Formats: sequence, structure tokens, C-alpha cells
Amino acid sequence: MVSALRLKHLLVLAGAISVTAGALADESLQQAMKSKSNWAMQAGDDANHRYSPLSQINKNNVKNLQVAWTFSTGVLRGHEGGPLVIGDTMYVHSPFPNKVFALKLEDQSIKWKYEPKQDPAVIPVMCCDTVNRGVAYGDGKIFLQQADTTLVALDANTGKEVWKVKNGDPKIGETNTNAPHIFKDKVLTGISGGEFGVRGRLTAYDIKTGKEVWKGYSVGPDNEMLIDPEKTMTWTDGKMAPVGKDSSLKTWKGDQWKIGGGTTWGWYSYDPATNLVYYGTGNPSTWNPAQRPGDNKWSMTIFARDLDTGVAKWVFQMTPHDEWDYDGVNEMILADIKVKGKPTKALVHFDRNGFAYTMDRVTGELLVAEKYDPVVNWASHIDMKTGRPAVQDKYSTNHNGPDVNTKGVCPSALGTKDQQPASFSPKTGLFYVPTNHVCMDYEPFQVDYTAGQPYVGATLSMYPAPNSHGGMGNFIAWDAGAGKIVWSKPEKFSVWSGALATAGDVTFYGTLEGYIKAVDNQGKELWKFKTPSGIIGNVTTWEYKGKQYIGVLSGIGGWAGIGMAAGLEKDTEGLGAVGGYKELAKYTELGGVLTVFAIPGKS
Repeated sequence: MVSALRLKHLLVLAGAISVTAGALADESLQQAMKSKSNWAMQAGDDANHRYSPLSQINKNNVKNLQVAWTFSTGVLRGHEGGPLVIGDTMYVHSPFPNKVFALKLEDQSIKWKYEPKQDPAVIPVMCCDTVNRGVAYGDGKIFLQQADTTLVALDANTGKEVWKVKNGDPKIGETNTNAPHIFKDKVLTGISGGEFGVRGRLTAYDIKTGKEVWKGYSVGPDNEMLIDPEKTMTWTDGKMAPVGKDSSLKTWKGDQWKIGGGTTWGWYSYDPATNLVYYGTGNPSTWNPAQRPGDNKWSMTIFARDLDTGVAKWVFQMTPHDEWDYDGVNEMILADIKVKGKPTKALVHFDRNGFAYTMDRVTGELLVAEKYDPVVNWASHIDMKTGRPAVQDKYSTNHNGPDVNTKGVCPSALGTKDQQPASFSPKTGLFYVPTNHVCMDYEPFQVDYTAGQPYVGATLSMYPAPNSHGGMGNFIAWDAGAGKIVWSKPEKFSVWSGALATAGDVTFYGTLEGYIKAVDNQGKELWKFKTPSGIIGNVTTWEYKGKQYIGVLSGIGGWAGIGMAAGLEKDTEGLGAVGGYKELAKYTELGGVLTVFAIPGKS
């Protein structure tokens, strides 16, 4: 717990530390990121662009891509995230039991392998498959965030443990699925368990020792959230204003905030110019909104925190008093773009709630908020003066009440997009977004809290968006300055893989059936290949000995594929996803393979 006096001390330090911020940056990661041949971070850079300047593979020759080599992880569950490439070594991860492999790119032999010993009792506490979103690199180490909440630092050359620290307690429902993030001299990680009444937070550890530097909770008292009532700002009445005292506590009934959710299992970004780290918080617990009156701040919120102190500079809540499980954890993409004709240091966020937000990342001002799937109906629009959604009573599970099945809500709890990250091309100025085109029926009910047991309180059914193309997904190009879809490519199932944009005027993504696809800047499909299993991993690229490669993990699972991954059969199981994606079994099977592609011949 951080005292009020300690919080004031951190605020004073924030200014002093930022002056020397550059000196604290991790040199090994900075060097690795300077080379376009590497893929040194899960998103490719601090800003979450998922863009590569490599152009050897381009719109003219991408049709010639062939499999160069493959590698099996030996695990048959959902494979999210992607490999890292630093120099002549690739680092590949797996779902639980969270293996890590260091592969020599020269001959794909295993340089070292790490397999932690974890209690399998953690598996039932993981809400939506045993996924892991990847490892991180920095200070000559590989960082793995295990399912059982252990954060471990491995020597990048040998795979030997350097340090490890416990980040949570699975016995009360706390687990981890997120990738750790390295910014400057800190390792940042979150926590999962919003469906178990976990209290969300973001924690920073020292990269060299594993010592906790700061911890900022999503909900609760100001000092524990590292929120300054007078200096932490939010968008109110068309302008930025201080959040005020007890900004979270005032929006919860009694002590409900102590099991209030707001978990932090998504992707984080960092702007060295502002020294701010940006991330989103998840749903409030429980899924029955009648049990937690109020806005439930600061769940469903974009946080901008000082990296050195953790103190929040600004916050913005997207879905006050969430009634649909629209977690706000999706990535924050930092891009310098024109917004309504004006050059802007922007933050672009495609929220689960179906609205794409463009913010001023320096000040926190709301600039654009528009639907990025036309079928979104739970709210008609976002009030640009207040930032609040205009909720439609027909689709309000709170208005309709417990034990009432609210039908036809779009999007489903999966969101118009879940954690599968979008990409941004500085070349085109557009964002390329994998989306879900899925709606739901949602019936909340009373649920009691027991530590370590599911704390959901709702029954869901999911199905393709009615009166549309019949599929469950679209891959779209988005203009964040105008808030408009530029083009949309329909898919049979949700697009659950991370996109990759490249300087070769080609963007890649994967499908749940198992196809990796390449499209041009107008959305025309140029190439596809069927991998051994459904793709929920993120496409990456790198260069080795002058040759460009494309790689992606396949292995069906995640929330959309939980029926297949966990052997579930009832339509309402998997929080409603089993019935919605039942047809997937006709198109793919379990797997766990990295497939690497290249254009044949010499580079």
C-alpha cells in the first residue's frame, strides 16, 4: 500500500527522474530495436505499431511465398502472441506449461529450452484457455510471465534463471496470460482473473533484480491506484479536469471494489517523449450489473502513467458501469497522425465495446469516438462532451434487470475486437484491424463471491451478426483521424490473430480456420496458406542473412476456440463462445506449430 505522503513524494520525483529518463533506457533492447532485421518486442516497437520497414516481400511477389521451415511447441492449446527474433536467435513460447525455446536461425536447432514446473491446478482458474501472449527481451534476458503468476528472468544466451518473483495468487483466482513489457529499466506486467473477483493492477519490477518498483491498482483508494486527486486528469464536460478525491470509491457500493475486477491482461505501450505508459483495464466484477451500482471506476479505463513513479497523469473510462463484459484491455497504438486535418500526437484504441477512440496522448483529450462495425447497437453514439456512451435501453442488461434475457446485443462480450492487436502503417496512415462480427443474448443473475471460484453471474449465447454477410468477422482498414472504415474484408469466423503491416504494401493476418493471408493496401487478397491449426497468434517478420521471413503460430484455442481447446460442448459454456463457434471443428483441429515462410531462391 502506498501512503498519501508517499504518493506526493512520487509526484515530486516524477519531474526529476524524467530529466534523466534516457540514461535509464535498457541498452540491449534499444540496440536490438534499431535493426529492422529483428523483431525484438511483441508489437515490434514501444508504440504498438506492429509495422515492419522490411519490403523484400511485397505486393508483387508475395504470391510466391512458400514454407521455409516449421517448429512444433509440443502443446495442443491456444497459441497467442508470437516469437521474438534478436540477431541469429528466435525465442518461441507456448501456452501452459509455458515452455520457452531459443532456436538457432542457422539450422533451427534448439539452443536451449526452459519448461517451468507449475501446479496444473492453475488451469481451471484460467477463464478463457491456457494462452500466453509471449516473452519479452531486455538487459540480456528473456522474460516469461507464467500462468501461475511467476515472472521469471532467463539469461538470453543460456536459458538459466536469473531471478523470479511471484506476481499474484492463483488460489484467489489470480493468473497471468499477458506478455511482460520492457520499457527503460522496468519490466511491466498485469494480472488476469476478472471472472474470479480479482482486483486489477499494473506492477513495475526492476529489470536487473526483480524488485517491485511500484504497483498501481485499477480500483480503490486514491493512494493505492497512484492517482493524485488534484493532478490526475480526465475528460469532463468537454475539457480536462482533475478526477477529485475518492474518484473510484464514490462509484462503488460499499467494499465491492475489493473484488472489483479491472484486470490488466492486454498490451501496453510507451512514449519516451512523455515518459508515459499506456494501457487499459478490464471489466468490473461481477457480470451482473445490478450487484454493483455506480460507474465502477476505474475499470474499463485507459490509463496514462508515469513510467518511473506509476502515478497516473490522465484516465478515461470508456464503458462506465459495464453491463456486457466489454473489457478495455485492448492495445493503445501511439501514432502521429492528422486528426480532422490537425497534426496530432494520438493514441488510437479499438475497444471491445465497438467504438474506436482517438485521444490526444499527451493531454488525454477525447478527439474521435466512432463505431468500427456498423452493427454495434448497445449504444447509439459517444457523447463527445462527456465521453459517455448513449446506452440504448433495449440492449441494457441493467435496465432489463437480472433473470431477463436481453437479446440481440451487438457486439457480443467478445467485443468488436478482443486482445488480437491491430497494426498501423506510417506509410499509409491507416490502421489494419482484426475484428469480430458477433452478437449475443445476455442474461445476468445473482452470484455470491467465493475466493478462487468463478464470479461471473451471467449466461450468454453468441451468433453471427444478423442481417449481414453471414460471417463472424471482418478485417478492416480504419482512418483514425476521421473515424471511418476505409475498407472491410468479410471472414467466415472472427479474425483472432494480430495483424502485421509492412513497407512492402502488404498486410498479413490469420484466420480461425488456419489460413495466413496477405492483402494489399486496398484489402485485395494476394495470397493465403492453410497452416496446421487455427490461428490466434500474431504474425511477425524478420530478416536473416539478407532474407526476409514471415512467421505465425497456429494452435486453435483462446476464447473463440475454447470449445475445441478444452473439449466443451454445451452452447453456453466458455462464457457463450462454444455455441457460437461450434462450426470451427469442421475446418481445423488442435495444434501447436510455428510456420515460417519465405520467397524461394537467394535473397
